[in-house]
Amino acid sequence: MTDAMTEQHIKFRSAEFFTSASKVSECPDDLGAEVAFAGRSNAGKSSAINALTRNPRLARTSKTPGRTQLLNFFNLNLEQCRLVDLPGYGYAKVPMAMQLNWRKHLNQYLEVRQSLAGLVLVMDIRHPLKEFDRMIIDWCIASDLPLHLLLTKADKLKKNGIMKAKTEVKKGLPEHPQGLITMQSFSASKGDGIADLERQLVHWLKPPQEGLPDAEPESE
Repeated sequence: MTDAMTEQHIKFRSAEFFTSASKVSECPDDLGAEVAFAGRSNAGKSSAINALTRNPRLARTSKTPGRTQLLNFFNLNLEQCRLVDLPGYGYAKVPMAMQLNWRKHLNQYLEVRQSLAGLVLVMDIRHPLKEFDRMIIDWCIASDLPLHLLLTKADKLKKNGIMKAKTEVKKGLPEHPQGLITMQSFSASKGDGIADLERQLVHWLKPPQEGLPDAEPESE
């Protein structure tokens, strides 16, 4: 990035669709920095991205989970600065062959993408740490990739329920280096947690000396 560009603030409202890729070879040039959103197909991933960017139509949402089958890239206002919506995974009505194909391309993306600065794992706060979630968590720990757990649909629980859920998730995490995994609750419908998510993404996407501090890991 040029000096002029790094002096600017990241504006998540600026997010615009750039391109889709069905496999890694179709992804944009591996330059700059990007943050990817992963999650089971019914975890509220697209809704979280839309809430973050204040654009209800940016990431495709559907009453039929499993519709997102591509890696979707969204450019931000800073040069070579992107958000990535990864294919949803785990919806039972999607054929197993298609699920395996998605997992193949997801694994390839995680393994080779050098510009990947961090990964947001979206989990329904009422149903966290499913098989797919644990696979992503283990991969991030093994690869030293920063991971932010976004516990969505927090509006479905009362305050005590949210605190209990976060405590249970923390207990269920495998051992990991301090600071590698952060966590927060989030509600796309109410907008709760957007500021915390923004702080975490800015920390990842901008140079260390200019990034804001990490969002406080509420249960770490």
